[in-house]
Amino acid sequence: MPDSALPPSHSKRERRKEARPGELLDAALDLFVEKGYATTRVEEVAARAGVSKGTLFLYFPSKEELFKAVVRENIVGRFAQWRNELQHYEGSTADMLRYGYRSWWESIGCTRASGITKLILSEGCNFPDITAFYQQEVILPGQAMIRALLQRGVDRGEFRPVALDYAVYAVLAPMIFLMLWKHSVGACVPVGLDFQPEAYLHSQVETLLHGLLASPDEAPPTSPHP
Repeated sequence: MPDSALPPSHSKRERRKEARPGELLDAALDLFVEKGYATTRVEEVAARAGVSKGTLFLYFPSKEELFKAVVRENIVGRFAQWRNELQHYEGSTADMLRYGYRSWWESIGCTRASGITKLILSEGCNFPDITAFYQQEVILPGQAMIRALLQRGVDRGEFRPVALDYAVYAVLAPMIFLMLWKHSVGACVPVGLDFQPEAYLHSQVETLLHGLLASPDEAPPTSPHP
């Protein structure tokens, strides 16, 4: 029976029931980012979503499972698209890296989901189970994608051979900085600085690609010690 044929109150209840898991995940994301994992209570999540605690437990049997669902919904769910783009991208690896930063910023970095990483950094040592989950489902797959991107550049002769296991962290560093900037009172950015995240990412990726030397092929002579 179409919604139009149902009594208004019945139709509203049905739509509300279907929307509950998404509403719970939205409320949980807000509270985890605002208050942290330890101090967020499932009762608060249920209240913010407008349902009872019992309804929440129908979908998520514990706070830990709720947190995992939030991470999968807001972060892990992006990985399949990014893997597909990595596999089929036809441009240069440098352009692919530039695109990757923009895509990450638009879909995660500038959103509430970026607060999850800050939560893990600040509380992970107290909750080894959620830290292990985050390591397995976010950190390792994310690093694998970055490593594959860098390997593509090396294989195509676009990047010089580097220690990929460590180069991965050079790519990750600007992302981590921006997440701390967004969720930790600006991190180390001076008060009053017109800090623009997109401009920062552009600066970082160009520095990463070209380095700081005026001539990448030849290092300048060093000054002798006095």
